[in-house]
Amino acid sequence: MSTRYEEPNRIAQAGNAVIRWLAELGVSIAGTQALHVRGRKTGKSRAVVINLLTVDGVDYVVSPRGNTQWARNVRAAGTVEIGSRWRRRPAAITEVGDAAKPELLRRYLARWYWQVKGYVAGLTPESSEEQLLAAAPSIPVFALATRA
Repeated sequence: MSTRYEEPNRIAQAGNAVIRWLAELGVSIAGTQALHVRGRKTGKSRAVVINLLTVDGVDYVVSPRGNTQWARNVRAAGTVEIGSRWRRRPAAITEVGDAAKPELLRRYLARWYWQVKGYVAGLTPESSEEQLLAAAPSIPVFALATRA
């Protein structure tokens, strides 16, 4: 696992806070959702805004900035809650292996490249399979399984 992490600047942090607030209210901008995960050190619920990618009926969450705090919390917790403040649904979450990431990253970039182009390990929607595979260890991707 790579330790790449592209820290957001203050403007990005402020923008993410606004978009997270809207997602908490149930307002999705270009597929955004609120993700809540228990902190691995404090045990407190932490919220982050994510882009939910659905491929063949499976929901995926990508951490384009790399090994972020929320990605590390997800690995430790194994469960998250997705959705607005009033309609959160619990889900089990597992990390996807590097070999399966290129196609998921290609689809993610095709949809959200305009949003993540500055911090997705130099990838573009036209990146080759080899480039996607080379970057895969530095970009965490998780699969969600909604709990009944």
